[in-house]
Order: sequence, then C-alpha cells, then structure tokens
Amino acid sequence: MTYKICLLPGDGIGPEVIAQAEKVLRALPVKLDFAYGEIGYGTYQKVGTPLPDETLEKVRSADATLFGAVTTPPNLPNYFSAIIRLRQTFELYANLRPCKSFEHPSSRPGIDLLVVRENTEDLYSGVERVEDNGNRAISERIITRKASERILIKAFELARQRGYKKVTVVHKANILRESDGLFRKIALEVAPQYADIQMEEMLVDTCAMELVRAPEQFEVIVTTNLFGDILSDEASMLVGGLGVACSGNIGDKVAVFEPVHGSGPKIAGQHKANPTATFLSAAMMLDFIGEPEQAGRLREVVADAISRNRVTEDLGGSLTTEQMTDEIISALTH
Repeated sequence: MTYKICLLPGDGIGPEVIAQAEKVLRALPVKLDFAYGEIGYGTYQKVGTPLPDETLEKVRSADATLFGAVTTPPNLPNYFSAIIRLRQTFELYANLRPCKSFEHPSSRPGIDLLVVRENTEDLYSGVERVEDNGNRAISERIITRKASERILIKAFELARQRGYKKVTVVHKANILRESDGLFRKIALEVAPQYADIQMEEMLVDTCAMELVRAPEQFEVIVTTNLFGDILSDEASMLVGGLGVACSGNIGDKVAVFEPVHGSGPKIAGQHKANPTATFLSAAMMLDFIGEPEQAGRLREVVADAISRNRVTEDLGGSLTTEQMTDEIISALTH
C-alpha cells in the first residue's frame, strides 16, 4: 500500500526540518507518496493568504500531513494563524503531546506522560472586540459540551489503549465557574464510563507546580486549549525542551502532525535546527497511518542518538541539522 503524505514546510526552520524528515521517511521500508503544500507568512506575502484553498485540498486528500512551522506576525491586517485555521477547518479536536524521558543530561528520568489538549475552541476561538475607544480589549472564552465531551472521551480512550491507569483533568473551575465549570461537569459524567481508569482533578496552577515538583505522578493530562498549550510546553522542558517536543492534531478523518518548536527565525538557514521533534512527529504519523513497527524503529534510533549525544547544539551536541539526519538514516538502514 502507498500512503499519501502532505508536507507543509512553512516558515523559518520549517522547510529545513521537513526536508530532513522527508529524507528519514524515505529511508524506511514504507511506500509514501509526498505532496507539498504552501502555508504561512511567506505564502501570505506571495498570494495574500497564509492558507490557500489548494493547500486545504491537499491536506483533505492525504492519509496524513506533516507540518513544519509558520510565523504569525501580530497586528497584520487580514492575517490569521494558519495552523489554528487548519485545526478548526478539519475539526482536529485532539492535540496530543507525548512527553517521555530520554537518556540524556537534559532529561529527568521516570517521565512518561501524554497531554491531551482540546484543540478547537477556548480563547483560541478568535472572538475578540475592542471597547471604550481602544482602552478595553475583550476576548471571549468559549467552552462547549460537544468539544469538552469528545476530548475527555479521547483522553480516557487513549489511556486505556496505552496502558495508563490515571487521567488528570486540569481546570480552573474555582474561578472560571461557568466555562471550566462546564468542562469539569462533563469530566465527572464521562469518568464513570471508564471504571478501569482513575480520574483525578487538579487546578491548572497546581498542575504547573506539580509538573516541576513531581512530574512522574502524571500519565494522561486532559485540559482545555490554552491550559494545554502552556502545560505541554512546560512538560517538554523536563525531557529536553521544545527541540524534542512532538505533537499530533487529530480529527475524525484528518490528522496533522507537527513539531511544537515554532519557526525559529533567528536560527533559520544556520543548520542549527534540531530535527528531533519533527522525526518524533513523523513517528506519530506512522502510528496513525498504521505503521507502528516503523514508528517504533524511528523512535528507537532517535532515542539512541540522543543517548550518545549525537545531537544538535541545543541538546549539548555538535551536529548540524543535516548531520543528525544522516546519523538517524545510517541507524535505520544498517
């Protein structure tokens, strides 16, 4: 079987890490047909939109998509976040961010957790307005039963599938009584359907503290969009930083996988970009399309390279982006 894979390089270091990921994927014994799509600020400058209809169609028709990074400049007329628009267009409601220890000085031992982040609403809904002659800005936080229920079910299902025994529901319902109150209420309705999984509640500020104090206690964390964005970045710093932070945006029919690190414009073109997060995102993509054996192989060789410090500068190594890619391909093909 040949899988159709859409590649979206984007801006900054996005094209660099996607190019390296394509090399690695081509080294695997999996038949992949790649199609490239345009996305991001550079695309906006050329055609007037950061997410052309042609790109949306390529994502829609692919078996999975691997995305690099985009630049989202503030206060630019008619500009929007291309990745947020992708998530909303295809109802990519589950943002999955695994966080697992590596054998490396930058990584704390004993961590194996998954942040499951609602991906379509909350403060990312884009409902904002300015009042009082520009002296007051208001952003509306939208939490719905539909989105809350499906992300909570997804979290419990993933816990069951992956052998986790605990789901931590993170909210701020003591202050955000209506919005997070609804999220918490639905969690209490969903949890009894999974008697084999322990559910615990935790306030978001407590969770942030506990991730620093004792991250080993967590298995699956499920939360709303903004809280999940913040907590997952925090968690990544426990195991090596954003350079190793992978993620998947999962819907019922479409999935887009991406490194968490962003476009890194300051290091673009310097051969310093860490491709690890993109390789691990590619492994998540392989799992999704039904190639778990190859996904496992890719994760193993990446973890081995990290343990031997055959990595880029941000992890304390001396390799360029391309040299680390060569290291991974050599391990996969020998």
